[in-house]
Amino acid sequence: MRTDQFDFPLPQERIALRPAVPRDAARLLVVRPEGLADRIVSELPDCLQPGDLLVFNDTRVLPAQLEGQRGDARIGATLHKREGLRSWHAFVRNAKRVRTGDRIDFGADVFATAGEKTDDGSILLTFEGDDPVELLLERAGRMPLPPYIAARRAADAQDRSDYQTMFATTDGAVAAPTAALHFTPELMASLAARGIDQARLTLHVGAGTFLPMKADDTDDHVMHAEWGRIDAATANRLNAVRAAGGRVIAVGTTSLRLIESATGADGVVRPFEGDTAIFITPGYVFRGIDGLLTNFHLPKSTLFMLVSALMGTERMQAAYAHAVAEGYRFYSYGDASLLLPARV
Repeated sequence: MRTDQFDFPLPQERIALRPAVPRDAARLLVVRPEGLADRIVSELPDCLQPGDLLVFNDTRVLPAQLEGQRGDARIGATLHKREGLRSWHAFVRNAKRVRTGDRIDFGADVFATAGEKTDDGSILLTFEGDDPVELLLERAGRMPLPPYIAARRAADAQDRSDYQTMFATTDGAVAAPTAALHFTPELMASLAARGIDQARLTLHVGAGTFLPMKADDTDDHVMHAEWGRIDAATANRLNAVRAAGGRVIAVGTTSLRLIESATGADGVVRPFEGDTAIFITPGYVFRGIDGLLTNFHLPKSTLFMLVSALMGTERMQAAYAHAVAEGYRFYSYGDASLLLPARV
């Protein structure tokens, strides 16, 4: 299908540059088949039912944006996917000045050697020394803010906490699972009091999530791959919730994509570990989830296609038009939507 079906007008002033304070004070647009409702994230317990289960991504964002020097050339690198103990694929600015075997100085005694370019245009960087790469990034890196924020302001010390969820425990992401940024300990306590449980999985979000859709037709788009894991205990919990009549609500498109990757045609979630490049567009039959909490996404993006697959393109176009008209804040630091399709 044509990608322009998923376009919509979005004024630049709707793009959030900082998160709501407190986090659960963000607005929440509830989208159901019967209509829309304007709420606040702190009211989420009232929008769900006892027995429902929220699934969070526990990935932790690394300060994976680097600025360096190769000879007299300035080089920028955004890591996006680990490839071995000391190597990462990176999208490189000024890549024409980098050749295979070049040594790049990223400052703070952090050096990497450039490998060959890969099919997606990235370059494999292999870091020198014995220190864990995560420690090197803490010394030399910056938080990799999304391009639509970074184009309007530089990352700063506040982003070190703002761009990290309260569930972040497993190093490996270079972009935040932003739907979970809205949660606070107080909100989690309210959800538990309502009888709403939680589960966690890991999907290391890559910078490829921000790559623009260049193809005019969805059939011609190649989805980026990301590594994820659902252990056996978590898979069993998700299956048990649905068997008891509860709903599995993915918090973020990352959680949703991994659950769907791990779910068979029989609707059973199984343990999963490895890469997923699942691309969900209208016509897809969801197997493992019953709803989604997510932020508002880019026009013509794979994520807007995903939410259109869940709720219908016409309904989501109407929901986004409502959000724009009512002053909702968009993208990573913006407001949230709760998408609850009719149960089959």
